[in-house]
Amino acid sequence: MQRSEISKQEAKILFRDNTYKIMSKKEKNIDQLEKKIKTELDNFTRELETVKNLIELDKIRTKYIGKKSFLIKTLKNIGDLPDDIKPIAGKKSNTARNKIESDILKKEKIFKNIEYKNKLRKESIDLSLPGRSTGTGRKNIISQVVEEIEEIFIGMGFEIAEGPEVETDYYNFEALNTPRDHPARSLHDTFFISENILLRTHTSPVQIRYMESHKPPLLIIVPGKVYRRDYDVSHTPMFTQIEGLVIDKGINFGNLKWTLETFAHEIFGKDRKVRFRPHYFPFTEPSAEVDVSCNICGGKGCRVCSGSGWLEILGAGMVDPNLYSFVGYNPEEVSGFAFGMGIERICMLRYGIDDLRLFFENDLRFINQF
Repeated sequence: MQRSEISKQEAKILFRDNTYKIMSKKEKNIDQLEKKIKTELDNFTRELETVKNLIELDKIRTKYIGKKSFLIKTLKNIGDLPDDIKPIAGKKSNTARNKIESDILKKEKIFKNIEYKNKLRKESIDLSLPGRSTGTGRKNIISQVVEEIEEIFIGMGFEIAEGPEVETDYYNFEALNTPRDHPARSLHDTFFISENILLRTHTSPVQIRYMESHKPPLLIIVPGKVYRRDYDVSHTPMFTQIEGLVIDKGINFGNLKWTLETFAHEIFGKDRKVRFRPHYFPFTEPSAEVDVSCNICGGKGCRVCSGSGWLEILGAGMVDPNLYSFVGYNPEEVSGFAFGMGIERICMLRYGIDDLRLFFENDLRFINQF
């Protein structure tokens, strides 16, 4: 009988199949594991070559050595294998995992170096360009003028007092000779929080609070924010006031006149004239409005001063003796005067500003002028 001819490839397959048939169960398990690990490594190597960035690299890391990957599952379940296979399976799986981790770290280093170089290229400095200057901050014109006014009055012996901006009806009105039915209350157009709690409409409540806890003689000024329901070119819902109070024996209107003339000359200039006009305030008697001569026309009359030649700067007067009953002072022993001014108005008159709202708009073109 003539032996049939077979190809080398067929012989190879036949040899492999026959060999596999006579392999033990242990050998078959190890052979299957090795084939699976080799397939994993081959797939990993092929995919690693196509990776273009760190994001794709991270996906491959998860796929081949993540919690759900074949190698990590094999290592976790190694305790379920027969004792004679455990060492071999553990060694081969760990070897494959270490190779994958090593190859990923090498690739990661390459990508990070590329990213670093790109970042340096983007952030590189052109030494031929001029440097970038940093703008310096400055105080708002309101703060500047408040501090300047404080210095003027401190130089005359005054102290600075402060009080709450959320005030009671008693301190804001009643203790200042303005009961609930007083018509002057309507002039303030108050922000009420409740029936008896409000945002203060002036800093005068601090004068009452200060007198309650201090005995004459006293000289104080009270700077702070106040609130009224107005909003136009000459009014804002919040603005800044400074009020002053002097209480002592023998204080008269002449002392008030000298104090305010000195202040006006310091803040506006010694060439400006000062005049007092009769007026009415609930908490002073007699009362006066204080004007300075117009700096635009020199007192001749112009559009700024409405043709009068004068500009109003503040209100003042002798403290009404009725107020002393609220703080326990004896009106037969002491007397005093008080005055109050809006800081924004002082700034407008001093610098020729025509719209009060400019102070609160934070426009650098405006702020940087002062």
